[in-house]
Amino acid sequence: MIELVPGGNLPLPDTALTIEVPGPFDLSVLITDDSGKVGGDSDFVFYNQPSAPGARLYDGGVGVDPRRLRAGATRVTVVISPAGPGTALGRLPVPTLTVSGSGGRGVLARFTPARPAHETVLLLAEIYRRGAGWKLRALGQGYADGLAGIARDFGVEVTEEATGPMGHTGPASPPPPPAVHASGGPTGYGNGGYGNSTHGNSGYGNGGYGNGGYGNGAAVGRGTSAEPAGATEFMGLVRAERQRAGVPAVALDSRLSAAAQAHATAMAGQRRLGAESADGVSVFQRITAGGYRYLRIDQHLVSGPRTPRAFVEYCLGGEATRGPLFDPALTDTGLGRAADARSGEVYWTALWARPFTSDGLIRTAAEVLALTNAERTAAGLRPLADDPRLAAAAQAYSADMAARAFYSHTSPEGLEPWDRAAAAGAAHRGIGENIACGQRGPREVVRGWMNSPGHRANILKRDFTHLGIGFAGGGPAGTYWTQLFGQL
Repeated sequence: MIELVPGGNLPLPDTALTIEVPGPFDLSVLITDDSGKVGGDSDFVFYNQPSAPGARLYDGGVGVDPRRLRAGATRVTVVISPAGPGTALGRLPVPTLTVSGSGGRGVLARFTPARPAHETVLLLAEIYRRGAGWKLRALGQGYADGLAGIARDFGVEVTEEATGPMGHTGPASPPPPPAVHASGGPTGYGNGGYGNSTHGNSGYGNGGYGNGGYGNGAAVGRGTSAEPAGATEFMGLVRAERQRAGVPAVALDSRLSAAAQAHATAMAGQRRLGAESADGVSVFQRITAGGYRYLRIDQHLVSGPRTPRAFVEYCLGGEATRGPLFDPALTDTGLGRAADARSGEVYWTALWARPFTSDGLIRTAAEVLALTNAERTAAGLRPLADDPRLAAAAQAYSADMAARAFYSHTSPEGLEPWDRAAAAGAAHRGIGENIACGQRGPREVVRGWMNSPGHRANILKRDFTHLGIGFAGGGPAGTYWTQLFGQL
């Protein structure tokens, strides 16, 4: 039996399979072809439609026989959602998927993703054809839009009226098809130490089509905020650890500390960890509202430790939680601490950031372009050229999503990617767009796009010739990324 990690895969035997996810979850599967789209509504197997050729739901699991799937099917995606409506997956036990073979083969693989945060649906794994055989790949990608959002992303016709920033698939042009949208899985630190810690979430969206500003951070002393309680001890401990590791020191920024304190107070008031407080305001929105703009952001949200030393020791205790303390790209920090008046439980928010500069934004966009072109070169495709018109449209759209707290290929005014490209003066025949939110840097966002079939298809589309990159910090997710592709 193999324990899979996100992105891990293994060959499957030529037999029927049993997939189980015990716990308070509803299980669904989507049957698709190489395009990543269903052939019809019957390819969506869920509680109201529990069977299709080669797939059948039962209590706590689903049976899949790849040999009996409908003609043309090359992929089966396994999806879970909470059995209780309106429940976030982060409030339930972390799901564990097991895959077993028939004929006494026993458990072939197991996969436990990182703990979700606010997502309501999770893509756990996919069974896909590779040559003459079949393989299993672990995913762990979350959606915040429920089953309707996933159904639309996979091409299922959903007739209910949309209530949030969800896209849908449509026919080929004319008219041009609306983009698809996905909001995604956690990048979280999980649990440990004192039993409570959390980190942000990330997601991806993609769409492909046929025809169709640039401030610095400050150290202690800027602004009028008083130094937060415990900050002197905290900074001494962090400075010593970074010095031992040969990493430059960080500066305590009053704006980050003000945002961290407000967020720690909000978590203590609601007695719950999370990047978003009960009033719907995220810690990232608190940062930008206080006047701090960033190119990189990370955070520790922890409850339990009672002193700065205990908090830092907790952060040093795990490989993932150590990351921000020793990341040389993060040069500013802020600290907040609050206690729940009823239980005495202490809640901490530590923010770690790299301030926004125009040169830094140019370097970030250039790195995304270089990583994208490396993927194209590896696939035998010509690299994409940087296009300033596409870049202006992509940058403006990332900034708009962060400022107005939406995440979709369609703007609140109904504008689509080709509309934004045209408004920026781009005259390309074909336009495609990838979006993502929550990723902490260029490598993470490009890796995520390449691990998603729809985004990968855009990156590796032979006909695309130009690319523009956009990035903005803020909003509910913390970071917003846009790739706008053009075809001459």
